[in-house]
Amino acid sequence: MTYTRTPDEEETVAANARTPRVIDWTTGDSYLQILGGAPETCGMRSGRVELARGEEIGEHSTGDHEETLVVLEGAGEVHVAGHDVMPIRGGQSVYIPPQSTHNVRNPASPLLRYVYVVAPVRTGAMPMHHARST
Repeated sequence: MTYTRTPDEEETVAANARTPRVIDWTTGDSYLQILGGAPETCGMRSGRVELARGEEIGEHSTGDHEETLVVLEGAGEVHVAGHDVMPIRGGQSVYIPPQSTHNVRNPASPLLRYVYVVAPVRTGAMPMHHARST
């Protein structure tokens, strides 16, 4: 079953998606949602995750979304089904394609802290190249 937004919901999504804002994600629990998707955005979701030594996020799928992890602190590993384990550390980012079952683990670091960003994939979307302006 597909949910269709009402015209009022579409207007709210459009207004929120055009409104820049600052979000403080430096405090809170070990999991903190930063952006929750519509009607807050056009569909992007994000959050901050902190995993103590020995913790993992749990296996889950990106479904019809793509995901990136921006590692802020610590070290860990990303397990994507069908691929080699990817070691990660602060200062790195990871791209996880749509339809990927994956997990993030912290086997040894005192703390692994990262931000995830998840966005829906549009049908027929092609990768974009963004040139940096000088």
